[in-house]
Order: sequence, then structure tokens, then C-alpha cells
Amino acid sequence: MKNQFYALIILLMIAVFQIQAQLLSDKEHFTRQDTLRGSITPEREWWDLTYYHLDVKVNPDEKFISGKNTIQYKVLKNNSVMQIDLQSPMTITKVIQNGKELSVTHEGNAHFINLEENQNINDINSLDVYYEGHPKEAINAPWDGGFSWKKDTNGNHFIATSNQGLGASVWWPCKDHMYDEVDSMLISVNVPKDLMDVSNGRLRLVERIGDTKTFHWIVKNPINNYGVNINIGDYVNFSEVYDGQGGNLDMDYYVLKDNLEKAKEHFKDAPKMMKAFEHWFGQYPFYRDSFKLVEVPYLGMEHQSSVTYGNQYKKGYLGRDISGTGWGLKFDFIIIHEAGHEWFANNITSKDIADMWIHESFTAYSESLFLDYYYGKEAAAAYVIGTRKSIRNDKPIIGNYHLNNEGSGDMYYKGANMLHTLRQLIDDDEKWRKILRGLNTTFYHQTVTTKQIEDYISEQSGIDLTEFFNQYLRTVKIPTLEYKIDKKELKYRWTNTVDNFDMPLQITINEKEQWLFPKAEWQIITLDSKNASLKVDDDFYVQTKKL
Repeated sequence: MKNQFYALIILLMIAVFQIQAQLLSDKEHFTRQDTLRGSITPEREWWDLTYYHLDVKVNPDEKFISGKNTIQYKVLKNNSVMQIDLQSPMTITKVIQNGKELSVTHEGNAHFINLEENQNINDINSLDVYYEGHPKEAINAPWDGGFSWKKDTNGNHFIATSNQGLGASVWWPCKDHMYDEVDSMLISVNVPKDLMDVSNGRLRLVERIGDTKTFHWIVKNPINNYGVNINIGDYVNFSEVYDGQGGNLDMDYYVLKDNLEKAKEHFKDAPKMMKAFEHWFGQYPFYRDSFKLVEVPYLGMEHQSSVTYGNQYKKGYLGRDISGTGWGLKFDFIIIHEAGHEWFANNITSKDIADMWIHESFTAYSESLFLDYYYGKEAAAAYVIGTRKSIRNDKPIIGNYHLNNEGSGDMYYKGANMLHTLRQLIDDDEKWRKILRGLNTTFYHQTVTTKQIEDYISEQSGIDLTEFFNQYLRTVKIPTLEYKIDKKELKYRWTNTVDNFDMPLQITINEKEQWLFPKAEWQIITLDSKNASLKVDDDFYVQTKKL
């Protein structure tokens, strides 16, 4: 009987493994829809976004939305077909340009508008895309995003959008690729009169229309599509003015009425965050659009100038320290992490989602830098090193290009530990801070590639980091220092590395700190004494193997 039980367990484990393998296999199988979504198609590349006016009516009782998006664009090349993205079950009902209804060819979630008028190079044109439907409902927001249709404890509608990865086109028609950010935007949201909408930017106007209200939010800075959001609830507002590096910054907080007093105390982490990150990363990038924290019925996300919050007013990650060191309970994870994205994701945005490490690695590392600012380097190092237990090394951090494929979740804490290791290599904290700030000024409000980020850091650090980035971003290998000590001789080399990997290490031999310069070939140094012990500095994300 006992043997039968163990046999059953083994069979179940094999079945689970097969299912997981099949799921992973499915994720590597790409379709034409992936190409249409993830590449800069000919129907996208000929025009440049300049302005959106997203005008949408939300019917909470029916979980239904309708409206239009006015898309203004500059003509870069001659073409007569424009690709606009909108995901099923949402539908485009009509497209109008200069009073004429245009024909639309539909191919899955990509819709090709056949323009009738000449599109002359450098012209600024616009068209209106009307749409409606029951948008995808989020199952596990923000990871499986869409619309969250919830209610608060008083029975009021409590609604929010979240769509990173899934795409903004899950609920509104747009040019759904990260390479082209719109220069500015007006977001108009119509809701029942007893509710409020909070979106990106600043509130320009509230219109009373029968038994509804329309909230008009103006965004004056460039914004990526997935950063656009609507949040609807029985909100109250409190605010403060932060004296920042760019002058007076309006910081607004929108929370459910019952949570007002709790939020006034808990959200003190927000100005602390601003002070630390302006120190490390430079001036907050969106002074014109203000900074907001908005309570939502899911964990939270980095919507530009409208950071959403659902961490239950707890320190850490829902009350848990993800580092296991205690330091993660010194701050509210969602406030610090999601606001860190204002610099890395919203200010500096990757052109292709395959390079999303630019967003997540720097922002995961920002948690450590927040601790560094308030509690010192040892606390910061302990925290980021503690997050290594979350690293899976299942696939490379960088995904497949032009296919809407974001790569491994290791972009968070493997990426953070890569950057922490890089800080040790630079070995000059002021230079490291200057590099982080320089990234945010050099690529201010821009979309970028991994190569641009790699080249900038190499140039500013004075170190050729080609193999370093290849190792950590493009493989699942952890560099391994093999060594053996024989009497007064230390023999050592790198294994499990890419070609030409030669990263130096800080080590301690018999309590004496020094640098070691391994290569793929065996190196030998003479030691001062017999029976020496070697320890690699924990700040380096590597493995050691004593032979």
C-alpha cells in the first residue's frame, strides 16, 4: 500500500511537470498576432503620435464602456493604411476623418484603417475611432489585467484598469506599441454622478451631465499607453506641496472615504520616497503633471503621475518582507516600488517590451537605494542580497524582440542584484549616483533600447561592460569562481560564463580585503601564509566552488 502511494505521488509529479512544460512551450510559440502587436509594422512606422483625446463613458452596472479616441499624428512617410489596436471583445464601431467614415479591415486585434485623403509628409492630421464593448475583466490584477469591477465596503462601485503586458488596447483603441509615446493627452471619463474618476495628469474640468459627471484630466508630458488609467470610486482627496529639485511639486492622494485618516498617516512614505529618489535619480520627471497616489481594488501599478495603490496600508509587501532581512518592513513596498517607476518605465521607457528589464531591474534596485538613503549601505546591501532567493534563472532576462515578449521575471531581483554588483565594480558611489541621474537626463522622456543603456553606463563608468551585460541579461548562468588553495598558492578561474568574461571580484583572504581578477584560464597568486581561507564579497552576485 505504501509503495502504491509513493507511485501515485510520482505519477502526479510527472503529470504536473508535463503540464508546466507544455505551458512553457506554449509561451515560446508565437503567432502573427504577436508580430502585429510586437513589431513596428509598415502601418505603424509612417506616422508619429502627437496627441490623444480619450473620451469614454463607463457604465458600472453593465460593466460596459463606450466612446472614442481622437488620434492626432504627424505624417513621416507616404502611406494610406494605419494600424490601430483594440482587443476583443471590444469593437470599433466606426472611424471618421474630416467628416467621412472610413473602411476598416480587421485582423484579430489589429485593425487597418484605409485613409482616403492624401497623407502628405509633415502634415498634422487626426481621426476619431469610435468603440464600445464589455472589456476583459481582470482575474488577478495587475498580472492578469483589464478592468477590475469591484465594490467598496459601503457598496459603492470601485473600479480600476491595469494592463501592463496585456496592453492598453484591452480597453481603448490606440497605437499599442511602446516605441511611440504620445506627446500629450486629454482623458475624459464619464461616470455616475456619485462617483469620481481619477486619471493621469491634472484635473482640468468636471462637467455635470444629467445624472453623470465627466472628469477631464490633462497630461502635458509624453506618456506610454500602458501608463494611462482610469480609477473610479467614492474618493476623497488630500494633498501637500513638496519642495523638490524642480520647485513646488503638487502631491495628491485619492483614497476611499473610510480610509482617509489611515492614509494621511501611512502615505508619509510618499514624500520620503520623493526625497530619496530625487537624490539618486534626479528631478522627478513629471512636475507639470503632478504626482498622485490613487487607491485601487488591486495591489497597485506604476501608472504615470497616477500611481495606483492597494497594499492594504501595510509596510512591506502586503505586510511581508520579501528580503527576509527585516529591512523590507521599513517602507510600504507599493509606494516605493511603483513610484520608482516614474523614473524607470515612465521617464525612460523601453522601445520593445523584450527590454522591460530597464523598467523592472532599476526599479527593484530602487527599493535598496531607498533604504540606502535613510538607513545606510549595509541595510541596502542586506535587502537586495536577501531578494536573491526569488531568482529562478529559468530563462534570460531579455525576451524575444518584435513579438511582445517580455522575458523572465528575473528582470526584478536578478536585475537588481546585477545592478548592485555593478555598483561594486564602479567602486565609486558618487560616480554611480551620477550615472543613475545621468540616465534620467540623457534619456529624459524618451523610449530606449538595451544597447543605449549598456553603452551609456560603459562610457560613463569607463569600463567595457559588454560581457557583464551579456552574462546577466542574456544567459541564465551564474558566474562561478572555481578555486583551490595549496600551501601558499591560490589558483582560480571563472567558469559558467560567456566568452571573454573577466569581471574582477572583491575578496577577503585571511581577513585581508583585495581585488581578484579571474579569467577563463587558471590564474595563480602567491599567498602570505599557508592554509589561507577565501571569501568572496556577498555584494557580488556570483557563486564559488572550492576544489
